[in-house]
Amino acid sequence: MTSSPTPGLTRFNALDDSAASAELHEVCASSAWVGKLLAQRPFASAESLFAANEAAMAELTAADLGEAMGGHAPIGRPKPGDPTSAREQRGMAGASEELKNELLELNLAYQEKFGHVFLICATGATGAFMRDAVKVRIGNSPEQEREIARGELVKINNIRLTRLAELAEEGE
Repeated sequence: MTSSPTPGLTRFNALDDSAASAELHEVCASSAWVGKLLAQRPFASAESLFAANEAAMAELTAADLGEAMGGHAPIGRPKPGDPTSAREQRGMAGASEELKNELLELNLAYQEKFGHVFLICATGATGAFMRDAVKVRIGNSPEQEREIARGELVKINNIRLTRLAELAEEGE
């Protein structure tokens, strides 16, 4: 059973392409992803929006994924003044300085190896969980890591799309 559009989804569907594109770019930095979702509007339900996200992410090239990952702050260093980044990385708030420093070193080593930030759906995750994940994932091949990051982006985008679909008015 598919649910009907939420007030936020109805609002999003009614936006002109420029405004809708701007909102989607807040969800994901990939222009290709934004274009794929814009082309599928209007969305009948949040579920159809999530399905479109998953399908679009599956089609992204390595360059598109790089663009998407470029929109994310390193774990432990949320973008200053960005409430989304701060909210998603809330699990690092209580981390010790030792853990923050360890994660910084691991992030730098990861970025040097793979050429992009360590990407994980940080919502609800502790600093220790994220540290352990980067320790494991740094041993992956670039191809394995790209596909793991693609899956993490799907999760992150779905969380952000949920907020978009729930917002009845811009700025809520």
